[in-house]
Amino acid sequence: MTTHAWILLAAYSVVLLLLAIPLGRYIANVMEGRLAFAGRIEAGLYRLCGVKSDTEMGWLQYALAILLFSGLGVLMVYALQRLQLWLPLNPQAFGNVTPDSSFNTALSFVTNTNWQGYGGETTMSYLTQMLGLAVQNFFSAATGIVVVIALIRGFARHSAQSIGNAWVDLTRVTLWILLPISFVYALFLVQQGTVQNFDAYKDVTTLEVVKYQEPKLGADGQPVKNEKGEPVMEDKSTNHQTLAMGPAASQVAIKMLGTNGGGFFNANSAHPYENPTALTNFVQMLSIFLIPAALCFTFGRMVSDQRQGWTVLIAMFVMFVVGAIAAISFEQQGNPQFTALGVDQTMSATQAGGNMEGKDTRFGIAATALFATITTDASCGAIIGWHDSFTPLGGMVPLVNMQLGEVVFGGVGTGLYGMLMFAILAVFIAGLMIGRTPEYLGKKIEAHEMKMTSIAILVTPLLVLAGTAVAVMADAGRAGVANPGAHGFSEILYAFTSAANNNGSAFGGLSANSPFYNVMLAIAMWFGRFGVIVPVLAIAGSLAAKKRIAVTGGTMPTHGALFVVLLVGTVLLVGLLNYVPALALGPVIEHLALWK
Repeated sequence: MTTHAWILLAAYSVVLLLLAIPLGRYIANVMEGRLAFAGRIEAGLYRLCGVKSDTEMGWLQYALAILLFSGLGVLMVYALQRLQLWLPLNPQAFGNVTPDSSFNTALSFVTNTNWQGYGGETTMSYLTQMLGLAVQNFFSAATGIVVVIALIRGFARHSAQSIGNAWVDLTRVTLWILLPISFVYALFLVQQGTVQNFDAYKDVTTLEVVKYQEPKLGADGQPVKNEKGEPVMEDKSTNHQTLAMGPAASQVAIKMLGTNGGGFFNANSAHPYENPTALTNFVQMLSIFLIPAALCFTFGRMVSDQRQGWTVLIAMFVMFVVGAIAAISFEQQGNPQFTALGVDQTMSATQAGGNMEGKDTRFGIAATALFATITTDASCGAIIGWHDSFTPLGGMVPLVNMQLGEVVFGGVGTGLYGMLMFAILAVFIAGLMIGRTPEYLGKKIEAHEMKMTSIAILVTPLLVLAGTAVAVMADAGRAGVANPGAHGFSEILYAFTSAANNNGSAFGGLSANSPFYNVMLAIAMWFGRFGVIVPVLAIAGSLAAKKRIAVTGGTMPTHGALFVVLLVGTVLLVGLLNYVPALALGPVIEHLALWK
């Protein structure tokens, strides 16, 4: 790694920690109802909606409320896409989105995945972007946060039959956490140059004539092919360009803060209208990890033991730093085939050599690889570079980050409750080793908790590996692969890994906007989200009902360096080993072929 890369990583880590500590305290105050000014506003909303705010829910009722809330969101987003041609705020007169793409996109945004098989500026009206996609960016993020808060209450309470009120929790997270921060964040983005308007697209004359090729079309509108079956290309040129407009800043703010990741524009955060400066790029990276990191301190505060929050945070941070160093190092090594040809890959002092393919020269290798690590450690999926163009091992780092279960900071809420599932598993394994009943935060971990933990941990590998296998065997699955061989397999594996772990980023080269992939990935997204949430809430209800056990000399401490090592080891051994054979068939083989 270069000096520039080390400075960037260190600065990022320090600023993140300084911001996360006070935010974690604030979130705890919000969720425990300690904001004096919020009471009257909330009471009015509850009366308007008919919510009994003083009545708490058991875990099953809480889970059903979350499922109902999310199901209604799916219907809303689907309807907006299917009807957008006849709805207002559509200056480009975009047509209605196809049923399979609408279905995929609706489930994608409701599950906080934000997988996009379409180009935002060529498909979605402003109304669909705002009322459908941006709203779900708030609601899906709030859903993840309230689930982990419910789990924390399960640890903090004893002999209780409830874990909170889902409607109250969703209201508080949206009103007092996500909206205020996003509002200030959006203003900052506008000041930096991110667009925020309702204008029609602008046609401008360029300074240079752009020459390009495109397939020649026949009378039937289909590409003309030569005797080899390849499309016949014809030369074109133009000095005109259409600049997309729209209310981008307001959506970019929550897409980063809520670890959603879906871009207003097709190029996502590589687009200068979404991410115009180096400063906005740094702030966007910070905002991805901000709430996940803060929730570790919320956890420590709510269970009355800050050491527990620090332990989880350190375990996450260790895995993040290792992944970031690996990704940056692999990308700065560059492509050995170019080196053998004597090609100079050095771009500048801050981009000191390496693989610049698919990367924005504004940001360079270090920032792009760091962004890729952050966005896949979290379930964000926003990008500033093309992951498909990374070196085989450089591209394997984002893939492995997701396959760990999105627990290295992870999505807002989802990362922490995922890591707590591994913590429960870790104390169970340790209990077996020393011959004691496992305990975590004063609660016995028994058969029911282990069954639910096993489901929560294993559901995503099952979806990923089964979905990949079906896609590889099906003609419709292989038809979308532009790069046959090991890299094509990696593209399919990445798609299902991203969908089932609710990340949303993609290896380019896979044509996934087809009925086959739209349906298959939608199924993976839905069950990857709620196949984890329901067991987590079941554990929360079970733990809340248990009595607290007194700490004795034989109680295994769940804070300190030893537990950090045990927790990281459990994540790596249990979370990653499921995927080793699949990784060997994709990026590992590709790496060996590249360096042969």
